[in-house]
Amino acid sequence: MSSSNEEPQSRSQSQRQSPPQARTAAERGTDDAILDAAADLIVHLGVRRTQLAEIARRAGVSRPTVYRRWPDVRAVIGALLTREVLATLEGTPQAGQDREAFVERTVEIAVRLREHPVIGALLRSDDSDLLLEYVVERLGASQRGLLEALRTGIEQGQAHGSIRAGEPLELAAMVLLIAQSTVQSHRMVASLLPEAAWRRELARALNGYLAP
Repeated sequence: MSSSNEEPQSRSQSQRQSPPQARTAAERGTDDAILDAAADLIVHLGVRRTQLAEIARRAGVSRPTVYRRWPDVRAVIGALLTREVLATLEGTPQAGQDREAFVERTVEIAVRLREHPVIGALLRSDDSDLLLEYVVERLGASQRGLLEALRTGIEQGQAHGSIRAGEPLELAAMVLLIAQSTVQSHRMVASLLPEAAWRRELARALNGYLAP
């Protein structure tokens, strides 16, 4: 569903990056320009051919400007995925606090991430190492954001009485696994599960798992 995109930082890099609240509007604008350039390259050239020098050129900044923010292309892509996943979360509000509203939002987020140009380019990549690196092997910042949103929704559903008892974070982790694997495997079963059926069956799986 989203991407496992840990953004490892050296001690020196961490020290030279300002906390979000301390960054100026110009700094945030530069960050977004770099990430926008990376997104454009990923969509049009593919993940493997996206290089830091070209990211800098398209963003209209120098390579040292990029290096001051991220140590390599992998970190840039990780930050891009985090930005896009969190924006998708923010843009997909939940209509209520019951299980059905939670499942409806989860399915909609899964669809939006599945159809996202950048995430779609990653899922379509014929490089299995890239897919493992960004989606499977590590619990990255974007997945932690998804887990937190899922945990909050599950706690609300438990308080409502429509989601079964259990440790919310454990339930959230399993919901993430179900949705993420469904997104990753979508192309493989597209001829068997047209869009309406895909949505319906994912919702049924989540409702069945979470029902009291």
